[in-house]
Amino acid sequence: MKIGIDSVDISRIEKLLEKKNFLTRVFSEEEQKEFLSRGNKPQHIAAAFAAKEAFSKAMGTGIVGFSLNEVSLLHKENGKPFLSFSGRAEELTVKNGFSFDVSVTHTDTLATVIVIAF
Repeated sequence: MKIGIDSVDISRIEKLLEKKNFLTRVFSEEEQKEFLSRGNKPQHIAAAFAAKEAFSKAMGTGIVGFSLNEVSLLHKENGKPFLSFSGRAEELTVKNGFSFDVSVTHTDTLATVIVIAF
């Protein structure tokens, strides 16, 4: 079992959202659709960003060998978050044989995500 955690200052994401191509460079199409359906709230976008970082920490790789938009934080109908993978990130998870659980929380100023790889 491996664990990764990351916290992101929501105001940092608000500033990054002003930059052209930030969303398309960092987030998958599925994540972007989910953001839109949830009102494009910065706290949700910050949580998705933190999930990517927490995943890389759980894998022990840092953000090397895959693109950020290949790791997606999505939600089931009941709201439970889960990670979805594509490309090299998916290859990495298959190669290591991991399943994942994820927990997300945020305040007005901070989004925190824990990823457990088992």
